[in-house]
Amino acid sequence: MESQESFFNRRDFIKTTGQVAAVSALAGMSLPQVHAADSQEIRVALVGCGGRGTGAAMDALVQGTQIKLVAIADVFENKMNSSFGNLSRKFPEQVNVPEDRRFIGVDAYKHAIDSLRPGDIVILATPPAFRWVHFKYAIEKGVNVFMEKPICVDVQTGLRMIELGEQAKKKNLKVGVGLMVRHCRGRQALYDQIRSGAIGDIIALRAYRMHPPVGSAFTSPKMREDFLATGKSDLLFQVSRFHSFLWLSGGLFSDFYIHQIDECCWMKDKWPVKCHAVGGRHYREGNIDQNFDVYHVEYTFDDGTKFFMYGRTMAGVKDEFSSTAHGTKGAASITLGGHHLGKAGRIYKGQIIKPSEETWAAFPDAKAPDPYKMEWTDLIQAIQKDEPYNEVKRGAEASMVTTMGRFAAHTGQEITWDDYIKLNQELAPGLDQLTDKSAAPLHADKDGKYPVPQPGLLRDREYQPFEA
Repeated sequence: MESQESFFNRRDFIKTTGQVAAVSALAGMSLPQVHAADSQEIRVALVGCGGRGTGAAMDALVQGTQIKLVAIADVFENKMNSSFGNLSRKFPEQVNVPEDRRFIGVDAYKHAIDSLRPGDIVILATPPAFRWVHFKYAIEKGVNVFMEKPICVDVQTGLRMIELGEQAKKKNLKVGVGLMVRHCRGRQALYDQIRSGAIGDIIALRAYRMHPPVGSAFTSPKMREDFLATGKSDLLFQVSRFHSFLWLSGGLFSDFYIHQIDECCWMKDKWPVKCHAVGGRHYREGNIDQNFDVYHVEYTFDDGTKFFMYGRTMAGVKDEFSSTAHGTKGAASITLGGHHLGKAGRIYKGQIIKPSEETWAAFPDAKAPDPYKMEWTDLIQAIQKDEPYNEVKRGAEASMVTTMGRFAAHTGQEITWDDYIKLNQELAPGLDQLTDKSAAPLHADKDGKYPVPQPGLLRDREYQPFEA
């Protein structure tokens, strides 16, 4: 989007990225082949074998028999074995991963990527904290990338990802980012409708992500006790519960809310210039994770338009999963009931979202192509046709706008984008030096509890780390 590009250019990202200048040495490396060898076969390696990574691999393999899975990597052998079993049963002719190409450990990503040829694809689906480390190595090896969102957990790693994305462009690498709603054909049609004035000028946007606890967002002391009793490290415990820790995932806010923050800003065709927020923990005094279970963020765009993001992770309360744009001539449903349902992409003559008010639908019968598969269709096509394809900057911008809202909620302060990108705070520096024997970047206290946000008390950071 042209206005997004100019908006972020005004903020001059380059002047804030001196700390990643060393990455530019990659730029002089030779360009990879469009796809491996002289055949149409594209080999894939999966790094991160949880549900999201396994799902991404499935979405890749359904693109055609020319896609072959040849290597997998994870820090947990049971996850790797489960993923391999599921994929090999579903795609027996496309999965060729012998034991010597199944890798375990913090450095397993290197071995998996080394199993590929220039022009093949690596899926990066570990907790987001490791995204820049793995992406950097993939660029060095001349490998195309599909990476899950979010692609950073703080502003410093986001700026680093933008710089790495530029290096990938110089090497003609194709890079997809798992913000699949951008590939939803219904939402793409809705974007065109909004741009043509179908709902008039947007005057407000609102999004709701309200449901019971999901993933590994909430963690009890017993979970930690039981895990450590097996002899495994606290580092691996935190990785196993990555939604619970800000340094690993950005917490439930970054990991779950980014899609709706991204899609609402897309429909507005801008990123916000400031935000403030509230949030808190309820009924969970014994839990040791770092998440709030209620968030409300008010984002403001440069024309004064507001975008309200409501998040709630609680059992027994009203569930809602929707994103809506309100305009001077009507309203639009961006998401209704879930990310991939065909109900997305509808326009209403008034401000009430109900079928009787509907005037347009991208897919009236709700049978829309699956955006999880469409993002892979678009990436494979770009590789096969050697078309420019690099979603890193937009993915990093969406990730950082999301972290800005999280930061505002966790500190209790209003924050502008201009001030936010100057924050010299990286939640877990030095992850490229991490090994299987390393201590976790986040330390628990003597009672096994981790630091949590304290809005108003800690106003310039999200939490105060405990000493080792």
